[in-house]
Amino acid sequence: MLGVALATGLAVLGASYAVAVVGSAALGAIAEKPQLFGRTLVFIGLAEGLAIYGLIVSILMLGRLG
Repeated sequence: MLGVALATGLAVLGASYAVAVVGSAALGAIAEKPQLFGRTLVFIGLAEGLAIYGLIVSILMLGRLG
């Protein structure tokens, strides 16, 4: 169970750091060039994908335990 918690927790922690860094850079870019909104939104979505992958891995690990 500790492995499941670590898989989820560390993935979410990494994703939150990535979203914070990418989000702040994206806001600066959008302030200068508003047409970059769609492109920066894709990068934020990729960073959030890390948390989703961690959740999927933890669900698969829980399935193997039970």
